Amino acid sequence: MDTIRTTLTLEQKASLIDVLHNRFEENLSRHKDLDWKAIEKRLTQDPEKLSSLFAMDRTGGEPDVIGYDETSDVYLFVDCSAESPVGRRSLCYDQVALENRKKNPPTGSAGSLAAEMGIELLDEEQYRNLQKLGVFDVKSSSWIRTPESMRKLGGALFGDCRYDRVFIYHNGADSYYASRGFRGVLRV
Repeated sequence: MDTIRTTLTLEQKASLIDVLHNRFEENLSRHKDLDWKAIEKRLTQDPEKLSSLFAMDRTGGEPDVIGYDETSDVYLFVDCSAESPVGRRSLCYDQVALENRKKNPPTGSAGSLAAEMGIELLDEEQYRNLQKLGVFDVKSSSWIRTPESMRKLGGALFGDCRYDRVFIYHNGADSYYASRGFRGVLRV
């Protein structure tokens, strides 16, 4: 993959909007009372957000709109792939962890890749709320935004769903696994 976010052609924009629209229609329970036309209008007015959604989709995230925040007037798009996005796995938590990893460092970090994509890692509350919309990460796990106080001590949080329950765990921020990626949120 050359660059994560790119300037999309008219064909790519139209194709992405079709994919997002189809996903919206196929998963109406994720976004009750939201109007696709209003979302589409917002998307077509913001090429940078479309580029971020394109990056989310092409790395396996299957982004879908899961809500609307009236206070900030934004739609929330989140990675809704059944498992942690395949194109964003085997990453340590952030750039500091990557730089501190001396033996067998991974190719990158979740925090850096998220920033490059123009998205944020889900926090614990967002991750738990996503799990109310479906079953996610039953065979994988996802890094989640970690409080700075914990991060300063070298740790980071991740979550998964096992035995019909959401679990939040800790690990060294420099760890990485083939089955752990990250899920992002994009405000549009």
